[in-house]
Amino acid sequence: MSSSVPVSRNTNPQSSKQTCLLVLSSPEIPKSSLFLMQSRFPVLFDTSKVEKYNVLDGTFFPSVSFTGGHRACAYLDPYEPKHASLKSFFMSTLASKRDDFIPLFRTCLSTLFIDIEDGMVSQKKAGFNKPSDAMSFNFVFRLFGNKDSSDTKLGSEGPAIVDKWLALQLAPLATLELPGFLKYFEDIFLRTFPLPFFFVKSDYSKLYDAFYASSSSVLDKAESFGIKRDEACHNLVFLAGFNAFGGMKVLFPTLIKWVGKAGEKLHVQLANEIRTVVREEGGVTFQALDKMILTKSVVFEALRIEPPVPFQYGKARENIVVHSHDAAFEIKKGEMIFGYQPFATKDPRIFNDAEEFVGNRFVGDGEKLLKYVYWSNGRETEDPTAENKQCPGKDLVLLVSRVFLVEFFLRYDTFTVETAKALALGSTVTFTSLIKATTI
Repeated sequence: MSSSVPVSRNTNPQSSKQTCLLVLSSPEIPKSSLFLMQSRFPVLFDTSKVEKYNVLDGTFFPSVSFTGGHRACAYLDPYEPKHASLKSFFMSTLASKRDDFIPLFRTCLSTLFIDIEDGMVSQKKAGFNKPSDAMSFNFVFRLFGNKDSSDTKLGSEGPAIVDKWLALQLAPLATLELPGFLKYFEDIFLRTFPLPFFFVKSDYSKLYDAFYASSSSVLDKAESFGIKRDEACHNLVFLAGFNAFGGMKVLFPTLIKWVGKAGEKLHVQLANEIRTVVREEGGVTFQALDKMILTKSVVFEALRIEPPVPFQYGKARENIVVHSHDAAFEIKKGEMIFGYQPFATKDPRIFNDAEEFVGNRFVGDGEKLLKYVYWSNGRETEDPTAENKQCPGKDLVLLVSRVFLVEFFLRYDTFTVETAKALALGSTVTFTSLIKATTI
């Protein structure tokens, strides 16, 4: 690969040096533009200007063998006819499951908390990620399949199978942080050639068969949208495994990490709000959750400071000009646009103490800042539609995050954690103390 030369096409050369547009070129990849500022980032969501064809993972596109020979909805551009059918199917399916969300997730959380408590008793500390992954997979499978995943041929292997399936697809995006010259071996092993599907072929067949056998009502619905059952099931596996489980695998440890680091003062405030509202409303309901203003803000703040998917990509449909706080930049048709979301959502011109976790940031007038939160591949103030690329499960993600905090602080007063950077995205979290609730 030839060397790349950064080029800034700034239409205002007097602008601040804090804003930049990086254009990279090589024979193998299209020219690329890197967005670092809040004000330019939303162009990535404008599908009239930006194409989303096979750019979920940037310039790398995994083999369709990983999805049964079909391009999953996440890789489709909204202008492709199948995109609207598949995304409408997803949103309709989730809407039909709405009444199951809270009771099912609360049931799954009970098992998670028991596992954590057992670890605290036996070893005085407890890892969070592994039992959280098991809980998340079981919740997702039960939501779509109406049975526990352990009651299928998957047994207890579901999370491990999905982890392997995801790792082989996303390996080129991983960074092992090897020292010195060993980084070259990482490039050779991970980024010279795509890892083959056959390493996970039998496992994926087992995963697909479990969903196909358990999700007949969901697949029936797909046919009403003109989608064949086989293609619908492969997309369902992708939605459940890649989008839902993969997202929760990063989201819940991140949420616990930041709330844990915030300390006992925030824990007391959350516990007071949650227990008061639950007592007044007579339970954990949609109406009760909507009244928990601080709890909602804490979830938004975790999603702002460390979004589960930090990278967004698109390819310019035409020559476009995007504006930063104090400059304008030209992007040529066909250039790849890369957005690193944490730079945008921690823009100090938008957020005070942008690098700090502020639990009540979005309380009161702070709600006006929600339009600058982009974790769902769109503004927090906007909704997913069949015509855009915003996460179809956006509302479900927010809901389960709030329910997670509610159930946690109904059960516990405060806690401490140790954290470390995970191999891919997110963090590994270990509970070092966990104090059960003294009042309800």
